[in-house]
Amino acid sequence: MNKATLKWIITLTVAISIPIAGTTYYLTVNYGKRRLIISTTTSLYDTGLLELLEDKFEEKYPVDVSFISAGTGKAIQLAKRGDADLILVHAPERERTFLDEGYGLFRKIIAYNFFVIVGPSDDPAEIKGLNITEALANIVDAGRKGQIIWISRGDESGTHIKEMNLWSMAGFEWDQLRNEEWFMESGTGMGKTLLIANERNAYTLSDIGTYLKYREENLIDLEILVDKGKELLNVYSVIAVNPDKVPTVNFGNALLFIKFLISNECQTLIGEFKKDVYGESLFHPAVPLLKEEGESPIAQWIKEMAFINGTECPPQYWNIFEYRDGE
Repeated sequence: MNKATLKWIITLTVAISIPIAGTTYYLTVNYGKRRLIISTTTSLYDTGLLELLEDKFEEKYPVDVSFISAGTGKAIQLAKRGDADLILVHAPERERTFLDEGYGLFRKIIAYNFFVIVGPSDDPAEIKGLNITEALANIVDAGRKGQIIWISRGDESGTHIKEMNLWSMAGFEWDQLRNEEWFMESGTGMGKTLLIANERNAYTLSDIGTYLKYREENLIDLEILVDKGKELLNVYSVIAVNPDKVPTVNFGNALLFIKFLISNECQTLIGEFKKDVYGESLFHPAVPLLKEEGESPIAQWIKEMAFINGTECPPQYWNIFEYRDGE
């Protein structure tokens, strides 16, 4: 254990516990009011969920929470530069790299929903009801015939990373498609990308949460055309920035926020958020699902698509403290 981590253990003063992978870590937090900066994906921010979580957390603790909505790729870069204490993202492979490079600790999966392909109601590419591979093949064919436009995020966000993986799975390469006339890049967040797609009567990939919010507010007329299958699973994780790597981070309050996110109270808030408005959950709580004894298909999908080496967080990135149950 190096000096930066040891400093956090010595100086923290109020005990908390964080259960991770069956082990409870007993840490302490300095309750002097400090600012906690969280860099996050735009899909979580655009729906308004983070405003609710911020309010509930600040009611409990004297911490000033600030969010930077930047997309997963930029959110990770901000954390590596020391401009964020915590990341909330949805790109498991990028999260793995963040951990492997020594920047992240205590990864926890907190929520999930699904990506959807949305487009004009007349559906000129005829993708409605198809599986994702068939749908993308139809979109390429229609695009090359000059019948449709596709809007890509093109911003290294979690949604953009998912899109590139889906194109590859369907037998196409994003780097090649981006040079074709029918293929456009928004270079911006999910909400603005949906607005551009709506204006251009185009197709795009969206997370279901942002789509439902914009549709309910009559900002877009696009319809969900493809929404089935584990390939469209969208998993959100939280990771604290390692103080050994970035000594200036607010590590104690970052851990406190992780504890809050995985609590029963917060998981309920996530699942119920605006469910009464949209008729369905924008986000589904992942913590109770992964604790269930009888494994559901979605829990298995999460493990297949978002676990790292068979777990939410490999031991070397959470087994940094020697405080365990009963020890």
